[in-house]
Amino acid sequence: MVESSDFRIRKMPLNHGAGHMPVLGFGTLVLDAAATVNATRNALEAGFRHIDCAERYRNEREVGEALQAGLAAAGIAREDIFVTTKLWNSNHRPERVKPAFEASLDRLGLDYLDLYLIHTPFAFQPGDDQDPRDQNGNILYDRGVTLLDTWGAMESLVDSGRCRAIGLSDISLNELSPLYESARIKPAVVQVEAHPYLPEPELLQFCKEKDVVFLAFAPLGHGIRPGPLEDPVISAIAARVGKTPAQVLLAWAVQRGTALLTTPRTAARARENLNISALPEDALDEINRIRTRQRFNEVVKTGSPGFIPQ
Repeated sequence: MVESSDFRIRKMPLNHGAGHMPVLGFGTLVLDAAATVNATRNALEAGFRHIDCAERYRNEREVGEALQAGLAAAGIAREDIFVTTKLWNSNHRPERVKPAFEASLDRLGLDYLDLYLIHTPFAFQPGDDQDPRDQNGNILYDRGVTLLDTWGAMESLVDSGRCRAIGLSDISLNELSPLYESARIKPAVVQVEAHPYLPEPELLQFCKEKDVVFLAFAPLGHGIRPGPLEDPVISAIAARVGKTPAQVLLAWAVQRGTALLTTPRTAARARENLNISALPEDALDEINRIRTRQRFNEVVKTGSPGFIPQ
């Protein structure tokens, strides 16, 4: 890790890729196109330099528009921004990976990606329909392709030089471990839901041992209530250290050695999410003793992320 007492500029090296990832990232799962542009520009203006996108979110073009405008307005170089996007489930066939990657680059208006992730380890029926379903409404999975097949095509993107690192999202340790052992280019990053109600200690330990960056999404519990933001332990610590519950949760995530993603919709919230600082050891211990266990996004079972309209 590129250590800094200022979490806003702390970065983690991609040991199985190129470059460094800022530990504080802005996630672009914003459902309205206009809101996407505003939220992304607000995030850049607040100081976010790590932007996480996805084909699935259907707003890469709007994110790209905000990136180009934001970089120009602030005089920020492309090299100072870390941009991720993700391969959707209907493009797992190896011959579909490069065209999907190129299409995302085109929508984002970029020449290269810092990180490209397999969005979930589930392959859907290939095609332009992101949600292929049968007459009963059940997802149509593609049993003719393996995760290793898709990973091989991802490795080729790194070979081409336009993708600096690759990884996986919404994956369990049982799926990650054999892929890691078989991969020619190891996963640089694993992105999963993680917060005090879902700390994923075994996966985090594996990532630390293998020099894989653990990237936590939903570190505030997706804002679902009741959740970590309302937990009495978090609230008491926030009052004691003079921070908001959100800032306490984000600091805990950084101090346990993970990067994280939040999706502030407003400029004020973006500034709040960046204004975090180290918690005392006794506060970390209190959070680690929380025993509530809850997953808020069941994508690991279905491959189809929640919180996105069908």
